[in-house]
Amino acid sequence: MGTVDVLVVGAGPAGLCFARALADSGLSVTLAEQQPRAALAEAAFDGREIALTHASRRILEQLGVWERLDPTEISDLRDARVMDGSSPFALTFAADQRQGDALGWLVPNHLIRRAAWDSVQAQAGLQLIDQTSVREVVPGTTHSEVTLSDGRRLQARLVVAADSRFSSTRRLLGIGAKLRDFGKSMLVCRMQIDVPHQHTAWEWFGYGRTMALLPLNGELASAVITLPPRQIAELMALDEDSFGARVSTLFEYRLGNMRPVAKPVAYPLVGVFANAFVGERCALIGDAAVGMHPVTAHGFNLGLQSQDRLAAVLRTAAQRGTDIAAPAGLARYERGHRLAARPLYEATNAITTLYTDDRLPARVLRRAGLRLAQGVVPFRKLIAAHLTQR
Repeated sequence: MGTVDVLVVGAGPAGLCFARALADSGLSVTLAEQQPRAALAEAAFDGREIALTHASRRILEQLGVWERLDPTEISDLRDARVMDGSSPFALTFAADQRQGDALGWLVPNHLIRRAAWDSVQAQAGLQLIDQTSVREVVPGTTHSEVTLSDGRRLQARLVVAADSRFSSTRRLLGIGAKLRDFGKSMLVCRMQIDVPHQHTAWEWFGYGRTMALLPLNGELASAVITLPPRQIAELMALDEDSFGARVSTLFEYRLGNMRPVAKPVAYPLVGVFANAFVGERCALIGDAAVGMHPVTAHGFNLGLQSQDRLAAVLRTAAQRGTDIAAPAGLARYERGHRLAARPLYEATNAITTLYTDDRLPARVLRRAGLRLAQGVVPFRKLIAAHLTQR
């Protein structure tokens, strides 16, 4: 039976960044992942563009992940607009142009995954077990006994679940979660556009649909469309020309004719908030702890913060020679991440509920809310600071 300090289940961005954050800590780390090693090394394009905040960039720089990203694939996010229905009015957030600053940056998800994978190569004390999952976890006084799906058994001082919002490990650890199924699917697709986007992101709450536009370098943008699953399936079934025409119509030709340059990809919209982020010799990070609705574009950033918080607790314990899974240390992580996650999760759900309600009272309220926010400059600056995490 093998012995390891930390077993991380899931080699997605959160799991890989967490493993990287423990480099030089003296702790041995094992990553258990269902995908084969080759799929991790060459993560496939999945259509998702990640909006990174200033705080997330700092974390990725500290981990040595940012420097591994192709600079030509990093798109500045200079402005953001929130629009409601057919109203010409928009709530706007702009970067400080005097400093040549950006609100944030857009990076393809698959490139972040590749860079995170590259960052852990040759990391001392790190082992990857691919094409496997966790079948059983039995916690004990000094360690947990873990049985993998391939029959291998490990002793781990701490088990960390990072295997998505639908985490099977979370359930094995005896931690429940509240799931909110929004009954919608989100389609994402890279599009070529005719009208320059000026590096401005859109969040457009239409009637019967929600759309977003993420500005990419050159004459490209990522179109994000939220509709009931049946309507998304109908869009996905269209040929390229028909799909481009339909998306152009949905965006009311504000960007001219839009043409797909990649296959569209769809994802179900389900929010998740775990009942606890820690347990006996275990912890949750990333989407296994909190899976956000993408409307505020903070899901990845929150997951990155979770691994950073937990890694700090473990590094401190390792330096002091104390138990890395001591209840007091895990409780500090739980409190910190819950304080950061709960208000954002609830606010995101409230925004989603209000701005997808097409009844007349909701329409009046949301338009009034946008105008009020635009008119109160300190409030708008506060929102911008929260979104960018300066």
